[in-house]
Amino acid sequence: MKKHKKTNQEKILDYMEYTRGEIVGMMSKLRVLGSATTIVVFLLIVFLLMFNPIAIVGVGERGVKVTLGKTSPESYGEGVHFVTPFISHMHKMDVKTVKSNISTMAQSKDIQQAKIVYVVNYNLMPDYAPKMYREVGKDYLNVIISPTVEGIVKDVIGKWNAQDIVANREKVASEILSKLREDLGAKYINVSDFQITEIQYSNAFEQAIENKVTAEQDALKAKNVTIQVQEEARQKVIAAEAEARSMAIRAQALSQNKALVEYEAVKKWDGKLPEYMLGNSVPFINLNKK
Repeated sequence: MKKHKKTNQEKILDYMEYTRGEIVGMMSKLRVLGSATTIVVFLLIVFLLMFNPIAIVGVGERGVKVTLGKTSPESYGEGVHFVTPFISHMHKMDVKTVKSNISTMAQSKDIQQAKIVYVVNYNLMPDYAPKMYREVGKDYLNVIISPTVEGIVKDVIGKWNAQDIVANREKVASEILSKLREDLGAKYINVSDFQITEIQYSNAFEQAIENKVTAEQDALKAKNVTIQVQEEARQKVIAAEAEARSMAIRAQALSQNKALVEYEAVKKWDGKLPEYMLGNSVPFINLNKK
């Protein structure tokens, strides 16, 4: 036999009947005690338990009061607030900064698939808690934040070549953060930080990048060696040209000045006279010259 499921109205009636019974029982005990003060305290406790007119908003929260289905435009801060029993309800919205670790598959400009792992810090703007509750509800992470972040990450990554993303990670993250603040700010969400923590490409692409870097380093090394050899050769040419010009100048000077010829000979003479002379040869240096 199928068990009858009570309606909300039946549950309320049962609860009221139970409460009435409890009150009658306790009143009977209080009559025996005969204490008026105790009766007043008891009635106050019963009132608070039954009607609960107090709402407490905790640290890092904002209260949103809904009265007969209508959301109040006021954002209630931390502390104790009074509500009208059975008519008003206080809903709590978290406004603390939340750190989310998320990963998204994205395609670069040169059609390379990459897994982008990132961290985004955000919080609901406290003054806009009533609007967020009225327009979206409490699940704004899945309704607004996640789709917006994923879309912007894919859009920005798609404007860069795969290898450039690795070399310009901070610049890419800064561009994404700027767009997130603009788009989510219009939806009552403040984005305080965005960081790309990891970029994962396929193994084949990673190896291709490594090979390219190695080739570029080898080419640069070879270029440096070539430049060094060219510089050494240039220095030798300069030295040879200088030596040739020096010799030409000295030759011209010797041909024009006989005394300079003798001076050059003296500079090279070791101080010894020849031990013999052939034929009628005489020394070309005139030792008795005054």
